[in-house]
Amino acid sequence: MIQSVEIKNYRNLDKLKINSFSTVNLITGKNNTGKSSLLEAIAIYVSNGNMRLIYDILKERGEYYRIYENTKDNRIQTYINSLSSLFTDRNFSFDKKNTILINTTENNEEKFISLRFVKYYKEIIQKEDSRIFQTKIIENEEEKEIIDYNIGFEVKIDENSTLIKQLDLYRPYNFDYTNSNFQFIKTKNVDRENNGELWDKIALTDKENFVIEGLKIIEPDIERLTFVSEDRIRKAVIKLKDKKDILPLKSMGDGINRILTIILALVNCENGFLFIDEFENGLHYSVQENLWKVIFSLSKKLNIQIFATTHSNDSIYSFQKVINIEENLANGKLIRLDYKDNQVKEVEFDANELKIATEEGIEIR
Repeated sequence: MIQSVEIKNYRNLDKLKINSFSTVNLITGKNNTGKSSLLEAIAIYVSNGNMRLIYDILKERGEYYRIYENTKDNRIQTYINSLSSLFTDRNFSFDKKNTILINTTENNEEKFISLRFVKYYKEIIQKEDSRIFQTKIIENEEEKEIIDYNIGFEVKIDENSTLIKQLDLYRPYNFDYTNSNFQFIKTKNVDRENNGELWDKIALTDKENFVIEGLKIIEPDIERLTFVSEDRIRKAVIKLKDKKDILPLKSMGDGINRILTIILALVNCENGFLFIDEFENGLHYSVQENLWKVIFSLSKKLNIQIFATTHSNDSIYSFQKVINIEENLANGKLIRLDYKDNQVKEVEFDANELKIATEEGIEIR
């Protein structure tokens, strides 16, 4: 479990420290206080700086720019524009000070990941009758005079450094997720593209029952669920108790489809992490308390740490009710992000503090 995090130079999080996390963490705050940025930074750490995830984040934010003129210089500039949006003030620099740093305490061990732009060149080493080509990052003053260099992106995990070379930056979707025990649910209500694939991974296992029970929050008569292919698209269909017809889940509204997205993601990251951006999207306030109950229950059964964001009072109120159930008291926390002295800072609420705040009508979101 991630116990704490310190983030530097990531988007609007110039410097942010969260002193402690719980098993289920709800993050709130006003617009542009960095709620989504906090989720992204932790996800980048969890994924070991995976470039596929990074480009997915850029695409979701509208920062993944098209290449209109397919020349070398244009391709380089396009990817610089995209990746520089990850840095505070969109800064592009080879200075080591311009490094995204994510420090964590995980399972009582201090770990970190850093991201930065670098210059590199190919060095030729002559050895008797052979030549060895070596890629070298330009660091010292003498090397900085080298004119013929390439631009790369360094991902450093503790002491292990990986250089994403210039050519690979043009091919981000050649990367695959090396760490599969996390899921990131985006702000859109339903991830129909991914749900069929996630269902296939747990089909014919006990985890099917967790999904069915989650859907019963809205439709208690659901007995079975599966996915069928139609026009190259996987679609969820259900069977109701005492009914012969098979119904498309889409016909039952956004709420039940959003729950499907959340529960499918949850059961696919056992012993890992789940990220939910804008938890309340597509969910009526009346179902949120029961959904939180399912989330808390599965987080314990499957050993999953959860990070979710919201700007909804309904979500905060329903979360508060669930974390004040005796078995959840030590497993949930609300974290509010505020701007103070031109920096984003955290305010933490445990179960009792959150209960008092909501009962007294104190504004939390």
